[in-house]
Amino acid sequence: MPDIIQLLPDSIANQIAAGEVVQRPASAVKELIENSIDAGATSIKLIIKDAGKTLIQVIDDGSGMSETDARMSLERHATSKIRKAEDLFTLHTMGFRGEALASIAAVSQLELRTRKENTELGTLLLVEGSSVKKQEPVATPKGSNISIRNLFFNIPARRNFLKSNPVELKHIIDEFQRLALARPDVAFEMIQEDDAIYNLPLAKLNQRIVALFGKTYQEQLASCQEETSLVKISGYVGKPASAKKTRGEQFIFVNNRFIKNNYLAHAVISAYEGLLQDASFPFYVLFIEIDPKHIDVNVHPTKTEIKFDDERAVYAVVRSAVRQALGSHNLTPTIDFHADVNMMGKLSQTRVESSERIYEEQFGSSLQRSNLQNWEKLFDGRENESQLFNTSTMPLSRDEKTTLRFESAINQHHESAPVESAFFQLHSRYIVRSVRNGLMIIDQQLAHERILYDKYLLNLKGNSGSSQQSLFPQSIDLSLVDFALVMEMEVEIKALGFVFEVFGKNTLLISGIPADLSGNEKQLFEALIEQFKKNQAELSLPVPENLARSLSKRASIKSGQRLESEEQRRLVEGLFASSNPNFSPEGTPTFFIFETSKIESYFAR
Repeated sequence: MPDIIQLLPDSIANQIAAGEVVQRPASAVKELIENSIDAGATSIKLIIKDAGKTLIQVIDDGSGMSETDARMSLERHATSKIRKAEDLFTLHTMGFRGEALASIAAVSQLELRTRKENTELGTLLLVEGSSVKKQEPVATPKGSNISIRNLFFNIPARRNFLKSNPVELKHIIDEFQRLALARPDVAFEMIQEDDAIYNLPLAKLNQRIVALFGKTYQEQLASCQEETSLVKISGYVGKPASAKKTRGEQFIFVNNRFIKNNYLAHAVISAYEGLLQDASFPFYVLFIEIDPKHIDVNVHPTKTEIKFDDERAVYAVVRSAVRQALGSHNLTPTIDFHADVNMMGKLSQTRVESSERIYEEQFGSSLQRSNLQNWEKLFDGRENESQLFNTSTMPLSRDEKTTLRFESAINQHHESAPVESAFFQLHSRYIVRSVRNGLMIIDQQLAHERILYDKYLLNLKGNSGSSQQSLFPQSIDLSLVDFALVMEMEVEIKALGFVFEVFGKNTLLISGIPADLSGNEKQLFEALIEQFKKNQAELSLPVPENLARSLSKRASIKSGQRLESEEQRRLVEGLFASSNPNFSPEGTPTFFIFETSKIESYFAR
């Protein structure tokens, strides 16, 4: 029987390795820039076309390579950083595996131009799918110039799995930002489709942060410094008031290498305990310096995961450093957690006459009566039960925590009170009314989210959202990633009722918002984008559904908002005229019924 086990050809082995090392264009960007940093470059230029699918080019002024080194760099496990196994525990470089160039060359058309400082001519290599097509001397500046064209050209299945250009560009920008933050002593430039996206000179860390994320960060940063015999912590943390609803801008570096570590991320968040609103995440850029012998970076091919030999000690130091930074900079804010952070107009501040118009717009001028009538059967036989909870006879205290005075209600109730008035608001959070078999308790925020979700989804399908013009249009500066995201969804966002136009590089001018909303245009637009990104990170939803969810979440009535009896009635009617009254867009129940039999059980009948 013939032998069946054989060695794989190098080309196939390299393609398999590329599956781990080069997952998308951003992976190639990371590997090439890390090589440039290891080569001692003081200036690195990244050129991108078609979100890296057509071209990724990295030009540096590093040490360059000789002709022999250039050829060897394309071989698997060829590296200048490792000589013996012990070297794995004394690493100070970004790369060390010797897989990057070989893996990239296996799945692309690669061109390498490189020259050492003390030679007149450099080396040109053309490689296609691991096969060297040309090697010759060439005149080229000191350093290396590597171009990757048509990534995954020989693996169509892998190329088909790549996402849209805005998504792939976002991943590239994420990697670029991490590397630029890690080395503020290196000048970086990024060009996308002939447009200069970033031009970052040598700078201090805080200057690099502002250059990457915008001038608004100048007032947000607090210096963080701590040193022990085990580790040294340095960097900046953001003010609690500037925390966002998404995790995006959070960076931890160990020996200048960006890492993902949920345990250390928890250490930072725990230092903010009591300072953040629910589901908010602060900005931070933290550098941990530690003796390489105490960590293992050889855990994952992408080198973004490491192990500490004493993770608890590092956790304690990080938490202490961040806590101290917040305290020393007096960043503890006065936060009203019951306030509406989106600054929506408070319905309780309007008279019933004006609320009539607002609710007509929010809940629709023509309710789906057939659907509503089906739900009205739930309230049959409620006359006797409604008497005890008639809102006209049982006013709520202004103190939201005051319990209902049943004794007073019983003494004052009227037999002839209309059924429509049998609503009351509990703790400015729930709407309570009597039904045939007990008490229905409705969460006002979740109910309103359902109503708005249906409305916005209908607007998106019909491209029919109405707008109200702003008296004073506001400009909004977005990050490159957020700007690309907005432009990708421009048609859908405008279908919701937003009116905006490009007003400079990564800047929009907001001149209108959906007709049924009020508040600050800029904050509302930012809230929509933040919620969209949060949903995008946690769920896999079509763009229209995500937008409808996002806006309904941010524009809905909030817990703690007082409602007049007419507003309560219209909210309940709008809920039961919706497509799915039982659940919010996220699948949370909007109400439950406290059955009469359960109530009676408390009185031992």
